[in-house]
Amino acid sequence: MRVWWRFTAIGVLAAAMMLALGSNPGMAQSRAHVYLLRGLMNIFSLGMDTLAAELNKRGVYATVDNHADWQSLADQAAAKYKAGTEGPIILIGHSLGADAVMEMAEYLGRKGVPVALVVPFDGTTSFSASPNVARVLNLTQRDYAYMRRGPGFHGSLINVDVSSDPNIDHLTIDKSPRLHARVISEVLAVVGGHRTVEPGSASPTHASAPAPNRAEGEPKAGAAGEAATPEPTPSAPAAPAAPAKTGDGTMNSTAAPKPLADSGTPVIAVPERR
Repeated sequence: MRVWWRFTAIGVLAAAMMLALGSNPGMAQSRAHVYLLRGLMNIFSLGMDTLAAELNKRGVYATVDNHADWQSLADQAAAKYKAGTEGPIILIGHSLGADAVMEMAEYLGRKGVPVALVVPFDGTTSFSASPNVARVLNLTQRDYAYMRRGPGFHGSLINVDVSSDPNIDHLTIDKSPRLHARVISEVLAVVGGHRTVEPGSASPTHASAPAPNRAEGEPKAGAAGEAATPEPTPSAPAAPAAPAKTGDGTMNSTAAPKPLADSGTPVIAVPERR
């Protein structure tokens, strides 16, 4: 009887220790990671570096890499996520980096890894959102680069068309302060308490690159036939947007601002103020 009670006491003590360790926030909580990918030749898209620095100042761990490295980065992210040290995962990219984050998200889905948010800045083509993605915010000035809902996708998808803004083109869209503010608010809404880096204490990691000195050679294409309806600058993900196109191509024309459309239809953004 004494032996039985002794083993029972040891078992209760071990269970209590495991519960105590499991409730430790430092051990139980993974770290959010924002992966930012540059575009052509890894020397353009320096707005990704600026955005990463802004996120790190807010305590969000953000890194910048070459778009060509997306698959190896995805392998690392999957391993860390499955080890419980990384998540939620957020992907942001410009130009070819925008294409890469859509491919990276789909690749992570094949590995069974969820992606909380994908933000392409002016990708070069249209992609389908994969089922493992919770939200896609596509910032574009190309009507042929709207993102679509893929099979099994049940998340939120918004195409924000800024082609009516004369101050934004392919080489400046990634540096827009207004769009940076929009993206930061989206990221902070996703990250929540997973900011394990002290605000202002970390800096983004990336390969050094010279300032851009030539265009990427991609044609600028606006959204043909789109009305330049102003949209109030949002300060949070749930902020109201301008009237959006309905499924039959018409525009909502009520005076009151409508919520952002989650159907993948374009939302026209206000011009950049200089």
